[in-house]
Amino acid sequence: MLFKRIARIAALLIASGAPVALAQSTTAAVDPHSRARAPFAIVDDTMISTAEYDAAFVVAQRNRFYHAKVPEAQVIQLRREVGDELINRVLLVEEARRRNVAPDQASVKAQLDDYEKRYGSSPQWPKMKAEAVPALTAELERRSVLARIEAEVRVVPPPSDAVLREFQRQNPEAFTEPEKIKVAVILLKVDPSAPREAWIGARDEAAAIRARLQRGADFADQARLHSADESAARGGDMGYLHRGMLPEALQGMVDQLRPGDLSEPITTLEGVALLRVDDRKSAQLRDFESVRARAQQLWQRQEGEKAWRAFLQKLRSKARVQVVDASRYPSIASAAETAPTAAAATAVEQ
Repeated sequence: MLFKRIARIAALLIASGAPVALAQSTTAAVDPHSRARAPFAIVDDTMISTAEYDAAFVVAQRNRFYHAKVPEAQVIQLRREVGDELINRVLLVEEARRRNVAPDQASVKAQLDDYEKRYGSSPQWPKMKAEAVPALTAELERRSVLARIEAEVRVVPPPSDAVLREFQRQNPEAFTEPEKIKVAVILLKVDPSAPREAWIGARDEAAAIRARLQRGADFADQARLHSADESAARGGDMGYLHRGMLPEALQGMVDQLRPGDLSEPITTLEGVALLRVDDRKSAQLRDFESVRARAQQLWQRQEGEKAWRAFLQKLRSKARVQVVDASRYPSIASAAETAPTAAAATAVEQ
């Protein structure tokens, strides 16, 4: 049982991102009558089998879609992405060999030690270490090597302030403080399972409180007397809120109110509420100095992604890539046919 568990872990690792099977298939004869040897694609001197492709496709479905069911409109795109990921992995393995990139042995050892802790007490563990763990170790080392290449490629030099100011100008939404609304609430709590009469009673009470407020009663006093919200001790003051901090039903009502306006009674999951908007602060672009660090982080992430895509494209342009099984790599009418996709650009993960 333990052997099957570890073997399954190793198989999932390989299918979800590792080139171990690709490296092994370099020396294998291409046998079109065997699914395990039938080629999906040939990259330079390495054959990617249809079995490898199908295993990777299953993993992609499980990872990206609920119940592993791909929406029909996205099947072609997913097939392309899986194919690109497999092709790029072969190219990255070759590049790692050319560069003599070494794995992070400390990280690999830490992962293997974790297996030792989890399964070391099992009587089957010695056999597992001899049979399955070597392949698992090789896979973790390959992943480490590819992660190191990616980390190196994604490093870009720090930008100047002029570059960052232009980046902020072109991406104002990333540096804008959203609208803030100062809200006060009176909540008459009702248990969700309470009978209809309790909800009607709460709405009637809320209407009566609203009438008193309209006649000049103090909102804070009414909140302290009647509200079950935690803000009651503060006179119902919830402070300044960003969009999304209120339940959808309340947010929809708040959007219609101007400063000083009082809402009608609103039924929520917690009970019946009255809201008052006390102030609105418009969305405002933050000054450069306050967002400089964030701007640099976002800029370097964006430029690192560009560098990674360009690197993959360069490897692809210099390689001999032949897709043998077009049914697994269907044509799509977009620029993605000749460039790595977003998924391919992030294929190598630690």
